[in-house]
Amino acid sequence: MFSMPKVTKNLLIINILAFIAMYVFRALDLNNVMGLHFFLAHDFHLYQLITYMFMHANIEHIFFNMFALWMFGCVVERVWGAKRFLVYYFVCGIGAGISQEIAQFVSFYITAVSEYPDVPFSLIVNANQAALGEWTTVGASGAIYGILLAFGMLFPEERIFIFPLPIPIKAKWFVFFYAAVELFSAIATPGDNVAHFAHLGGMVFGFFLIRYWQRHPGSNYGYDEGEQFFGKLRRRWEQHSRKKEQERQWQETKSERTTDWEYNARKKERQEETDRILDKIRRSGYDSLTAEEKRRLFENGRQQ
Repeated sequence: MFSMPKVTKNLLIINILAFIAMYVFRALDLNNVMGLHFFLAHDFHLYQLITYMFMHANIEHIFFNMFALWMFGCVVERVWGAKRFLVYYFVCGIGAGISQEIAQFVSFYITAVSEYPDVPFSLIVNANQAALGEWTTVGASGAIYGILLAFGMLFPEERIFIFPLPIPIKAKWFVFFYAAVELFSAIATPGDNVAHFAHLGGMVFGFFLIRYWQRHPGSNYGYDEGEQFFGKLRRRWEQHSRKKEQERQWQETKSERTTDWEYNARKKERQEETDRILDKIRRSGYDSLTAEEKRRLFENGRQQ
């Protein structure tokens, strides 16, 4: 954790501490206090558009959100820098909350008008305050989906593994897949207690913010930095591979040179020994050789 970029690390810490506090101060019901309520309910407060991002429903909820934050947030923050990443995170998170509020309003309005066509809408709202107060949204998922989108737009051709798929897929298809799943789920299962429109809203707000940065080069958006980030990784790997190959070839060449030198040295030594024995034969005759000298002469003759 200590090697993470500072914003990603601090966001992880704050989310985990808030989750622990939710259990420690269970009597306060922090999810109800800090969660995002429907804006027509009496217990809605504007600050909840920020605080809801740090509250989570259960251990599975926070685990998968924090895992995605760690996995993709580290890369995106290193490309953009701390300040830009933090701005993007909160824009996506707040945008996700606003999207969820709009989706809830549309759902409530359609239901109210269809069931009570002759009753003023304000009266319906007041009569259903207890039910509206139960509409509470918690979780960093909207901001996390925005980060997934950012990764896919920064590195569309990078391949990543997604469980349980056995093969890697390009980041752009990974983002498209998740967006399609959320859109389908929002339409097909509107009452499953998952804020699908918040997830989509985080991606939509993130997309428009990225497009704004892209169209304003002075904002120093980060596409070039993104390409440079993975480009540097590739170049370093290629340089490392070339260095290893050069070292291997140098070792082979050195080994060959050493082998040739040793072979020539042994050949010279055998020749000198053979010349010495032949000189002895010329001086004193073959019978003057010892058994060892005769054997050496015979072996050296075979190796010539």
